[in-house]
Amino acid sequence: MRKILITNDDGIMADGIIRLAEAAKEFGDVWVVAPDSQRSAASHSISLRHPIDVYPQDFPVEGVKAFSCTGTPSDCVRVGGLNVMDERPDVVLSGINFGYNVATDIQYSATAGAAFEAAFQGYHAIALSEGFSGSHEVTDHYLRDMLMDALEVDLDYGEILNINFPDCPFSECKGVAKGVTVSRKAFYIDSYNVLEKLENGGKRYMVAGIHRAVPEEGTDYGAVLNNTIAFGKVNNIGI
Repeated sequence: MRKILITNDDGIMADGIIRLAEAAKEFGDVWVVAPDSQRSAASHSISLRHPIDVYPQDFPVEGVKAFSCTGTPSDCVRVGGLNVMDERPDVVLSGINFGYNVATDIQYSATAGAAFEAAFQGYHAIALSEGFSGSHEVTDHYLRDMLMDALEVDLDYGEILNINFPDCPFSECKGVAKGVTVSRKAFYIDSYNVLEKLENGGKRYMVAGIHRAVPEEGTDYGAVLNNTIAFGKVNNIGI
């Protein structure tokens, strides 16, 4: 039986990881090791100069062994696979993230970062994300089939499979686009607003992102903007 490790960056009690764990039970023995709170945009960071604490966690999916972790999502993959689980995982699932991980945002994504760590550890790595609306119609309809297909995809070292479900009603979904590439467009155009002036000439800034909808045919971002599931491989920037 496959050993499946699931993590995320929205926290262990996020709706997406619970739904993913429920779906993944069909495909193997599921363990969850996930952050104890929100860790979005942590990218591929790991903890080196301070300890991480891991606790057994009550989890609302029967038969799943779950643990919360004070570290990053990549920490969760490392300590989960190397120490917490009774065997090293065959597969790591990261998600389901609240918000797309497409285009240049992949570099900041801790959902993708955890999957890349899994790939470096030699595990079959799959990242899953969906839109911000809170509607799960498309995701829940296609999730099982996407997992089944993703488990059969051949991945090279350092390579992950990245799946994004569009933010639309099921009736408007146009299906699945497989083999999409990563868009080079920015998902957001960022700037920084000054929140307040501080003592000694300092200033406090807060990022302010403006959504930029620029579809590109054949890409992950183009697919979700076209109400289509984006299903494609992503190579780590260093590979």
